[in-house]
Amino acid sequence: MTLQLGTDETLLKALRRDLPAAALSTGPLAAPYATDRSGSHPYGLPLAVVHAANADHVRTTLRHAHALRVPVVPRGAGTGLSGGANAGVGTVVLDLSRMNRILDLDPHDQIAVVEPGVITAELDRAAGEFGLRYAPDPASAAISTVGGNIATNAGGLRCAKYGVTRDAVLGLDAVLADGTPVRTGRRTVKGVTGYDLTALLTGSEGTLAVITAATVRLRPLPEATATVAAYFDTFAEGAEAMAELTAARLEPSMAELLDGPVLGAVDEAQGTDLRSRGGALLLLQCDGRSAAAEAELAVRLLRDRAASVETTSEPVEAERLLSARRLALPSLERLGRVLIEDIAVPRSQLATAVREITVIAGRHDVRIFTFAHAADGNLHPILVLDPASQDIPDAAWQAAGDIFTAALRLGGTLTGEHGVGTLKRRWLADELGPEQHALQQRIKAAFDPHHILNPGKAL
Repeated sequence: MTLQLGTDETLLKALRRDLPAAALSTGPLAAPYATDRSGSHPYGLPLAVVHAANADHVRTTLRHAHALRVPVVPRGAGTGLSGGANAGVGTVVLDLSRMNRILDLDPHDQIAVVEPGVITAELDRAAGEFGLRYAPDPASAAISTVGGNIATNAGGLRCAKYGVTRDAVLGLDAVLADGTPVRTGRRTVKGVTGYDLTALLTGSEGTLAVITAATVRLRPLPEATATVAAYFDTFAEGAEAMAELTAARLEPSMAELLDGPVLGAVDEAQGTDLRSRGGALLLLQCDGRSAAAEAELAVRLLRDRAASVETTSEPVEAERLLSARRLALPSLERLGRVLIEDIAVPRSQLATAVREITVIAGRHDVRIFTFAHAADGNLHPILVLDPASQDIPDAAWQAAGDIFTAALRLGGTLTGEHGVGTLKRRWLADELGPEQHALQQRIKAAFDPHHILNPGKAL
């Protein structure tokens, strides 16, 4: 303990010497940076928070932390949902939210270069001034950062057609654990020189390097958009209808499915009446020149299955319909402490997974609210817990374990877009297997030999 205290004091002295005074927070000021949005809590408070304003601050922090073997937890806006940005006793939080400049936006090459603290929706709005958009669209786009999205390889509402964050990232500026700067990738759409370190760092949850800038791909705004809202009696029926749309080769840009309890929570929080219209809501959006024709096909296929179907091509009305999905998690957070799961299954198994989640909730007597990126089989079963409980109850852990086991049995994965963080590490080996798990540990050691970058996360 004496050695740790001495190490902590040495690090703080070095950081105070080499960083601006406004860049360092300690004591109670560090408390807001200890947790993310996952509902999990680390033990105690971090040693300090470095509010990096540029890449040099990142390099300085990592150089000192590496020399003294002090753990560093990179952080964006703290909107992560897996505990990946939780920081406990003895750690230094590297807060990147002040690195929030759009460094370049080239409408001809359709790329942007941004710092990690840029808010996702702000990049999308900036691109929109040139008739472009940043396609990745997590539900938290209004508050999450591009760097955080890259760290978790976030998906979102438009990923069925446009891919996840990795599909939009062309290159990265990053700093290794010892403070060494590296640049990966390119500004071109194509390129296969060397190993694809850009793809490797994307989704690595801050365990391999700290991102200080990203070159991302932009896409043209669609010429037209059509939105479809279909209500069903049950969540499983909505999932089965989505399977029929997939079988018909329909490729919507967005397909979001919400169960009845989620609709009820949105109604309670927002004063809407969604739950009275059905036990599940499927929201589809088709875009591009064939948007109207695709939406018409969707309506034709859904009409015999759904309790009701409505369509619109008006942006304001479309946003009203989509607001139910964007407000789902904030509405659930009003009901209690949330434990957010994130499984993905083959699209043909979506309805089966939905039924299994219902059975699991009854088996363990826990409240589970579920919504899904239905077009790609990505489900979010949300366990709502007693907010007064500091620990996650055993029943909740058992339910989560059964959900993960079911996902793997159906040919799926533990996480489709939120990352492993701390919440899913106990099940990681079940999916990876011993050989791949060991290989990934060796990759981690090559990037971070002293394991100071976000230790205890992801692997």
